[in-house]
Amino acid sequence: MSPDPMIRCDHLVRFYETATGRVQAVRGVDLEVDTGVMAAVVGPSGCGKSSLLRMLSGLDRPTAGVVIVDGVDLYRSSTRIRARARARILSHVHQRPGDNLLAHLTAEQQLARVVPAGVDPLEACGETLELLGLTHRRGAIPEQMSGGERQRVALARALVASHRVVIADEPTSQLDSASAASVLDAMALLVSHGVTVVVATHDPRVLERVDQVIALRDGAVATVTQAGSELAVIDRSGRIQLPPEVQRRFGARRARLTVDPETGRVELEQP
Repeated sequence: MSPDPMIRCDHLVRFYETATGRVQAVRGVDLEVDTGVMAAVVGPSGCGKSSLLRMLSGLDRPTAGVVIVDGVDLYRSSTRIRARARARILSHVHQRPGDNLLAHLTAEQQLARVVPAGVDPLEACGETLELLGLTHRRGAIPEQMSGGERQRVALARALVASHRVVIADEPTSQLDSASAASVLDAMALLVSHGVTVVVATHDPRVLERVDQVIALRDGAVATVTQAGSELAVIDRSGRIQLPPEVQRRFGARRARLTVDPETGRVELEQP
């Protein structure tokens, strides 16, 4: 990882209070994502993917821990500073295409709302729509677009607004194969422009296109895969999540740990 990752989480925790008691959705997550990469957050339903993404987006305050995005400590800042940082840095793309756009605005108008001051809206919107293959939808409102087109317009806002980060929660889950491919192409285009994309997904089509896979289990980061290599994660407290097949060998939840001082090789044995 780089010294200054685009996204960094330290000891991130999120509790929810429910009618049946407290639910711990995210448990002490330590995470870094570099600039200009596409990272996928994966794991079974209920593992904490959506909760983690909402905290990365500045939408949900963590119970404990730190979220730093592009150098801004989102939750130790005031509400006003956080809102300004989100408007300057972040785009959030929801799972349902209908949740991302205003129903009464055309594709061009959706983008014009986020054009930075001093930039020609017509030129910026036109160029971005052309880049994403949406010029023919310039004057269309959301109900006239396919789900894939709506998701691409939502992604286009990041380019127009010069956002550094896109957080996308299952953006292809409601799309057919062709539409999903067009959305993945759009996300890859953003990455080529230096945007960092973090996407929660169950979709194997997405995993074929990402640079980094962050696997959650029981609300914590279990493994991180980069360049085809899957690595277990040791958090800043020294804890490590063992794969389930390894855990089953230690029914008593105790193990003898041996470290070879010369090679650094670590072995776990039954006590």
